[in-house]
Amino acid sequence: MRSTMKWLPAIALLAAGSALMAQGAKTPAPPAPAQAAAADDIPLAPAKAAAVTTPSAPNAWGGARSGSEATLSDRVVNYEIEASLDPVKHTIDGKQKLTWRNRSDRPVRSVYLHLYLNAFKGKDSTFFTEMRHRGDDSRQVKDDEWGYTELRSVAQNGAAVPWKFVQPDGGPATEQTVVRLDLPQAVAPGASTTLDIAFFDQLPRVIARSGYFGSFHLVAQWFPKIAVLELPGERGATSVRWNAHEYHAESEFYADFGNYDVKLTAPREYTIGATGELQGAPAEKDGKLTHHYVQGDVHDFAWTADKRTARPLVDTWTGPGSPQVKITVLFPPEYESNAAPALKATKDSLTWFSNTLGPYPYKTVTVVIPPHNAGEAAGMEYPTFFTADSYAGLQPGTLDAYQLDFVTIHEFGHGYFYGILASNEFEEPMLDEGLNEYWDERMLRAAGRGIDATTPFLKAIGIAPRFKVFDFSRLGSPRDEPADPLGENAYMRLQGIGPVYARTATAMHDLEEQLGKDAMERAFKEYYRRWKFRHPSVADLRETLAEVSGQRQLVERVFAQQVYATMRVDDRISSFSSEEVLPQPGFKLSAKQAEEKEDKVREDWDKAHPHAKDGTGPFPYRTEVIVRRRGADVPQTLVVTFVDGSKETVRWGGEQRWQKFEWTKPVKAVSAEIDPERKHLLDVSKLDDSKTIKSNGSASRRWSFDIAAILQSLIALIVTV
Repeated sequence: MRSTMKWLPAIALLAAGSALMAQGAKTPAPPAPAQAAAADDIPLAPAKAAAVTTPSAPNAWGGARSGSEATLSDRVVNYEIEASLDPVKHTIDGKQKLTWRNRSDRPVRSVYLHLYLNAFKGKDSTFFTEMRHRGDDSRQVKDDEWGYTELRSVAQNGAAVPWKFVQPDGGPATEQTVVRLDLPQAVAPGASTTLDIAFFDQLPRVIARSGYFGSFHLVAQWFPKIAVLELPGERGATSVRWNAHEYHAESEFYADFGNYDVKLTAPREYTIGATGELQGAPAEKDGKLTHHYVQGDVHDFAWTADKRTARPLVDTWTGPGSPQVKITVLFPPEYESNAAPALKATKDSLTWFSNTLGPYPYKTVTVVIPPHNAGEAAGMEYPTFFTADSYAGLQPGTLDAYQLDFVTIHEFGHGYFYGILASNEFEEPMLDEGLNEYWDERMLRAAGRGIDATTPFLKAIGIAPRFKVFDFSRLGSPRDEPADPLGENAYMRLQGIGPVYARTATAMHDLEEQLGKDAMERAFKEYYRRWKFRHPSVADLRETLAEVSGQRQLVERVFAQQVYATMRVDDRISSFSSEEVLPQPGFKLSAKQAEEKEDKVREDWDKAHPHAKDGTGPFPYRTEVIVRRRGADVPQTLVVTFVDGSKETVRWGGEQRWQKFEWTKPVKAVSAEIDPERKHLLDVSKLDDSKTIKSNGSASRRWSFDIAAILQSLIALIVTV
């Protein structure tokens, strides 16, 4: 999913519409079985579970992949799908053989399928209900613009399979994105079963990164897809359980790895792009072409079809340990200027992610630039396939150019965190959206890239502010009152999904500053090596970071503060003074004598030092700094600078709410600053991190650091220009 810079405004467009469902959108009643199947005794994962704190077992998901196996992943499911697109009615006739293997130690009598398109069936789905409850009712959906998936038949070894819709997360009774199948024949431990399924899709007008606009079709979340059976020791599970969730307004997906063998039929004038590798030339019949794609070791499949697509831009990339990768950029004529930048950003991403995490294991990447008025299709990821963004008249050095690059990088990056590591995006969005945002920003930082917050017009008149990428993420992070721990699920968050992106990136930035850049990169390489194709949890990430860095106490403290809880970071300089230590009256020195002594000493000093700097003199200076802590314990550094250029540096931390530091020196202090290296971007405000007695450059730097907050409204305006 696209980054918070444009994702939140885009989601705001997805309001619920008419109360009527599309004509003909009613799902037929499931077939009545000759004999009711026995109820399954395997429970569903809870709708709201605490963030995972127990690391997965060493043999979870079959253990770490060594690379010597016959397949990259432990393939649990195999899909053979044949689908035919009617681009006028925007419908798909499909049939599939779904072969699923029971990894558990007990018979399975019921399985669960996702029918994600039913999220767009009517305003009484969980998706639209959640949109409405959060006050987002800005878009009216017309009667003929709804979408759905209809199960036409399901059979197991020739026997009809009964089904019923269920609501694992307590959604309305009208919610139909999860269906339970009661199998005529139980699947024995370690055995496999094949389900023959006929289905029919009505695509919605493009919404939530799926659907059609004109001749453009983004076909995603489109086929009946089996849920995940988790075993004890996997992602916090203590017993066998099904993990299936409804399609929420602010969550995405989770599935087993497998093999996809898909045949797509469309009119011959339509250009097709899809997950995986095309198997030979398309076969033609009756004015239509059937395109055959195969891809193993992935957990989803998406495709696009459009008769307006310009001639695709195609190139290759090769990196150490990776196969040669074919890159295809699909774009409409009006966005030709976007194709080459998207290609370059994809190649740069392949290099960055392969070098910093691990080799890219697939042979293709397909990039789709949506056409004009189909912006809701932008910014979505699927294995080896993603949609970027689109901008008219793209010019370098502008916000549009930056956003095209960033969205391309971000959606490619999902191919690692969502695709290869394959975390559960329903329950742990931090592991995909958050970590991906962090790694993307590291890529831009390493390349010396910033955010060009300007338009061609503003740039022409000399208005071209530029921001560091992590500074901008800081602005998107709720810092004063964060409501939701980073490690919790996507769909029960008071502040929505947006903070998962920005606050995770910022928290990981701050952790990297404490662990060190090299330690952090070694840990993430190991995280990828250890957990690729295995669905890690936040506890698995924590353990890898702690083990590889050798700084367990630090890692566990940060996770306790920000992943499993919501602790603000708020350190500040409360007071700062630097005063001369003058002669004081007493038993042997009257007030008048003390004053006369001070005057005499000062007069002699001035004669002897006619060019002395302000802040130096015959008397020493007592400098006092009081720092206050109103949030989490983070390791802090205080630097006090004196008029002669000397500095005093102290480090402090702990749970104490305040601390006083004092120095008596021949010179006056001019500034006091905590966090001078900007290690703690989660800090509520950087403006109270420094104080000055005399004009000093550090103060202006501190102001310029947070002046971005003042310009945030300007950036929001630029985005819409």
